[in-house]
Amino acid sequence: MSRITFVLPHAGLSGGVRVVAIYAEALRKRGWHVSAVSWPRPQPSLRRRVKGVLRGEGWNAGRPKTEGSHLDGVVDDHTVLDRPRPVTDADLPDADVVVATFWPTAEAVSGLSPAKGAPVYLVQHDERVISPGQEERVAATYRLPIAKVAVADWLGQMLRDEFGDAEAEVVPNAVDAERFQAPPRGKAAAPTVGLMCAPTHFKGCDVSLAAFDMAKRDVPDLRLVAFGGQAPTPELPLPAESDFVLRPDPETMNRVYASADAWLFGSRIEGFGLPILEAMACRTPVIATRAGAAPDLAPPGGGWLVDVDDAPAMARAIVACAGLSSEAWSERSERARAVASGWTWEHAADRFEAAVRRAAERHTAGAGASGGTPSAGGAGA
Repeated sequence: MSRITFVLPHAGLSGGVRVVAIYAEALRKRGWHVSAVSWPRPQPSLRRRVKGVLRGEGWNAGRPKTEGSHLDGVVDDHTVLDRPRPVTDADLPDADVVVATFWPTAEAVSGLSPAKGAPVYLVQHDERVISPGQEERVAATYRLPIAKVAVADWLGQMLRDEFGDAEAEVVPNAVDAERFQAPPRGKAAAPTVGLMCAPTHFKGCDVSLAAFDMAKRDVPDLRLVAFGGQAPTPELPLPAESDFVLRPDPETMNRVYASADAWLFGSRIEGFGLPILEAMACRTPVIATRAGAAPDLAPPGGGWLVDVDDAPAMARAIVACAGLSSEAWSERSERARAVASGWTWEHAADRFEAAVRRAAERHTAGAGASGGTPSAGGAGA
């Protein structure tokens, strides 16, 4: 039996963890023994606690609630470390492959003993953007002589062009078209757009909300639906009378996606952008910035593409969508579903499994995991 270990930061309900869980489940069904090692759930900072007290929310404001993990039930064993720290040989079982999923885990995985498996780095973002003050350390992980698998073409291009890794592979993310689906439909009774509510700056929720406000001047009956992993904040409030769902289950998420005439994707930078495909699978065209996989998905999927940080352009696209006839909108809706249906996790899992098997073969042969260079801590070290 082949064995693989995924090493993660906190294994919660983020999109990146969901991608890991999808691959973990697929490999397990194919006969792999799948382990996971992760950091514990982060605790609120002193500053966040103090702000909570000042707002009357109490000292425990911001303390993470029990949220579960996408890994629940899909791995054979999951070890949560005592604190956020680099993994060591003692933390991991012996395996054929060990997969880092974030730059601090890549630093640690690159130094493990050969018995822990061929080191592979699953690159889901340009993590320099989301790790302020650590840009040089992040860049150093992209130069590590270990196998890398990127989740989008632009990330693979970055690894090749900027960091000289000619062996970096690309396995694009996908969508479960059985889980994310909605029947054919016409436009909503009142023009409606949707978005995923996320306070992180690079997600661009503020851009989407600004575009909504601008578009509403021309489309007074415009409605907004949204969901998110945490409630809207006072710093980024939703418009009055918005319909918001906190941590929806799959059925509810489908309903939210399918209740919109267009889905707003305002990211400033994105590794891939899973909501793009999920919305399209639910027959909802996307109005997206040129981030992540949006340039490859939105135009052929009947959507609109706008420049990053261009709220006026997004507003014009919302107005254009609202002005479509029911027939014209339905045509775009069917195009969205057709494009999404071509991006399957089964195919992605085939490519991911092939990539990690190649890494394991190179590791076993002692040739290293990138361009014939022995990997740090690998069999050739």
